[in-house]
Amino acid sequence: MSTTPETIFLKDYQAPAYLVDSVELTFHLAPSATRVISKIKFYPNPATSDRTFRLDGAGLTLVHAKIDGKDVAPTPVTEGILCDAPDAPFVWEAEVIIDPHANTALEGLYMSNGMYCTQCEPQGFRKITYYPDRPDVLAPFHVRIEGSHPILLSNGNPVGQGDGWAEWDDPWPKPAYLFALVAGDLIAHSDRFATKSGRDVALNIWVRDGDQDKCEYAMHALKASMTWDETVYGREYDLDVFNIVAVDDFNLGAMENKGLNIFNSTYVLAHPDITTDDGFELVESIIAHEYFHNWTGNRITCRDWFQLCLKEGLTVFRDTQFTADMRSAPVKRINDVCILRDRQFREDNSPLAHPVRPESFVEINNFYTLTVYEKGSALISMLKGLVGDDLYYKSLEEYFNRHDGQAVTIEDWINVFQDVTGRDLQQFMLWYRQAGTPRVRIDEEFKDGTLTLHIQQSIPDTPNQTNKAPHVIPIAVGLLAPDGAEVMETTVLELTQAHQSFSFSGFETRPIPSVLRNFSAPVILEGQRDLDRLAFLLAHDTDPFARWDAGQEIMRDVLTTMILHNADCDPRLIAGLCNGVRDDGLDPAFRAYLITPPTEEALAQHIKDMGHDVDPMVIHGAITRFKRAFVAALGDDLTRIYDALVVQGAYQPNAEQSARRSLRAKLLMLMTLRDGPHRAQAEFDHADNMTDTLAALSALISVGAADNALAQFEKRWGHERLAMDRWFSTQVTHAAPDALTSVVEGLIAHPQFSLANPNRARSVLVSMGRNFAGFHNLEGAAYRILADHIITIDPTNPQLAARISNGLSSWQLMPSAHQTAILSEIDRVLAQPNLSRDTKEMLSRIRG
Repeated sequence: MSTTPETIFLKDYQAPAYLVDSVELTFHLAPSATRVISKIKFYPNPATSDRTFRLDGAGLTLVHAKIDGKDVAPTPVTEGILCDAPDAPFVWEAEVIIDPHANTALEGLYMSNGMYCTQCEPQGFRKITYYPDRPDVLAPFHVRIEGSHPILLSNGNPVGQGDGWAEWDDPWPKPAYLFALVAGDLIAHSDRFATKSGRDVALNIWVRDGDQDKCEYAMHALKASMTWDETVYGREYDLDVFNIVAVDDFNLGAMENKGLNIFNSTYVLAHPDITTDDGFELVESIIAHEYFHNWTGNRITCRDWFQLCLKEGLTVFRDTQFTADMRSAPVKRINDVCILRDRQFREDNSPLAHPVRPESFVEINNFYTLTVYEKGSALISMLKGLVGDDLYYKSLEEYFNRHDGQAVTIEDWINVFQDVTGRDLQQFMLWYRQAGTPRVRIDEEFKDGTLTLHIQQSIPDTPNQTNKAPHVIPIAVGLLAPDGAEVMETTVLELTQAHQSFSFSGFETRPIPSVLRNFSAPVILEGQRDLDRLAFLLAHDTDPFARWDAGQEIMRDVLTTMILHNADCDPRLIAGLCNGVRDDGLDPAFRAYLITPPTEEALAQHIKDMGHDVDPMVIHGAITRFKRAFVAALGDDLTRIYDALVVQGAYQPNAEQSARRSLRAKLLMLMTLRDGPHRAQAEFDHADNMTDTLAALSALISVGAADNALAQFEKRWGHERLAMDRWFSTQVTHAAPDALTSVVEGLIAHPQFSLANPNRARSVLVSMGRNFAGFHNLEGAAYRILADHIITIDPTNPQLAARISNGLSSWQLMPSAHQTAILSEIDRVLAQPNLSRDTKEMLSRIRG
């Protein structure tokens, strides 16, 4: 293996020398010796004079190859072959042998619990057969599968089947990364959907025996997604069948292969006994996400992997719109912002910072990041806010019409908007090119009835980028009177310069600005706002996001003072939160977010930005003191509000019931902190759904009184792998900081723990990082445990090892002793012989 992997640069993109007219594949399935026979019609690309015929391939045993019926002897190169080819259309034929059973990396064709399945994005197809494995080569596929399994699936429409064989035809040109094959002993949960033009579509969710009762919600979500996409975007499904398959061993959440979506079973199987409200919402969201890719990703795909944010950012935005329509738009917005701030902003502020469209990569798997997905989505939201709803949807219609069947770039996307709206959006392109989170500072001036907002922006340096140009930043602003009445509805200010001023006139008294409403841009507001001002916004702001955000800023500032000066909790914060949680007119889910403090890591970042050292245990202690002050002030209202939120009737994972349970879970945790474990144990004993069960279990773990409940849970649900994933992760997330490493070591030794299953490995190893104070215990044992398992996993599943490595990325937040301990473990992993390029690149970037 090369010790210096090649870096790929966007600027070096070259069009493919040959394009593909059609693909025929035949699979003779066998666990250790699957034969793949390909017949591919190539033709020279008229857009380039290059005639280098290179095919990608990795881990393949070539039996023979032919061009136009004549044997050829290709020359091996790194992950591929070269061959002389005519400057005219020709037919390539080849037979290769692959070993799905030994494919523990879970890329290409592999086996999961006796079932054959594939994962080809981004570069897995080269592990199946020789092909130009790049997204800008599109072709229709015809596939024949021969094997002993009763169910044989591939992309497109079924065109024939018999004993031990099936043929599939996908008429829509697609890149190789969207190829899919599944063969197994599967059972279908089936339904049908009639499109708006009258096409009758067969819908199937394929699962292993025993999971049939966990498909109904996913099917409901699929049909809702299909209806929503027709209604909101005018997009209709274009095949006769839509198949989804649940797979236990899967590195990702799900994959949008044309007509055959393959899902991590966690995100398709759902039942009240084993799935929480959050789990149901995830199933709904991810089903929608993968379905929406049918147009934003499949029918229109990426020219190259640097454009990944185009398909992913746009589709994430579409699935957030869908969830907002299905549930509560304000609560969904708050949840999305929490992900951005707590996780993506951290990425922007770390050695892993990169533009939404990266300029280079070593291993593309490492760029399936929050920046590409979540910040990419935020850019679409911001663009929609700049051009307005009508022009946004007109631009999308033009995008679909202009680029259907093509592989495109961010420039193509932006050019559509420029053509439709008449706006110059070249400055907006900087959001795709410049890494980091912009900082915005707003100073106010009121004189002679005119309020002026002086706004300045800056963008911190990030790896390989300094002295960045100003962005265009839409800042949504409303103005409130001193009595709380809104005197100016939301207006979008376009900040395009480093310093800019905006004035509003005609006021007898000084209005109070409500800024960055609905989080109109992914920026950080700098400068401490007066606590009394924030308390006013918390009480009166008409924008739900801004109201919640004011509360978060108060909590952040009060907790920072408590952390740095060992101060008591400010009573104004407690009074505001008590008023909010007592307000029965507010959505319970909103109230749950309102009383949730910033994460320990977010507080650590804020304190670090202020120039102070971070002590994770002091942060943890301050949050605990805050919670005790809050519950003391609530008094008997805590129990009263909790009891009033009891859900009447049968369990439903809908928005109304989920909201009530979410607030009850927060209050139960506080009640347990104040009163001990008795109420939580009673709730655990009588819970009739997994949401309430895990809420009670989490509360018991938090006070060290969960041994009996954990044993009961395992006895009841030990046979349900998805429930046990939550059993593992809940213990790690809520463990006392000084007990985390012993809890983790015990779980790793548990008979049901397995590094071979990505879900189970993540349930412990990724959850460690969510227990911030425990993970950063000064003894450094958690760092050693994580590094040990990165080393163990890397030879068999490099993608998983690289993703788990991200847990070490917060080292720069820590005091010097912690930094030394983390860097020592990073260096130990990097010193391993034959370390995969996935993990090597990730840890090298983390180290900086």
